[in-house]
Amino acid sequence: QVQLVESGGGSVQAGGSLRLSCVVFGVDYGFNCMGWFRQAPGKLREGVACTDSNGNTKYADSVEGRFTIAKDTAKNSLYLQIASLKPEDTATYYCAATYSSRCFRSPPFPVDFAFWGQGTQVTVSS
Repeated sequence: QVQLVESGGGSVQAGGSLRLSCVVFGVDYGFNCMGWFRQAPGKLREGVACTDSNGNTKYADSVEGRFTIAKDTAKNSLYLQIASLKPEDTATYYCAATYSSRCFRSPPFPVDFAFWGQGTQVTVSS
């Protein structure tokens, strides 16, 4: 059974940084894509960043240059380094993965991803 577990969220002031982590359990072979998504209260879930099996990356325009996605295959882990945080970055952040070939988009689409973590909260105060 595939399980994704996020951690690293918290409350920070604008301009601060955070590093989100996602550990994957129960996988026999690599996903085609892994990604980070976020959902603010009252809003739809949106794609933030994704990486494919070759380590290529794509980002949403709103986070380009501030967010960095990376994976460590040996540790079955995915990371999201977030810098220069803004109050509008406040949301629950989700790690997701898929074996589908229709996943590597800018921004990534939630519908393309089959496996999801439970989310980690990021709150940015001004």
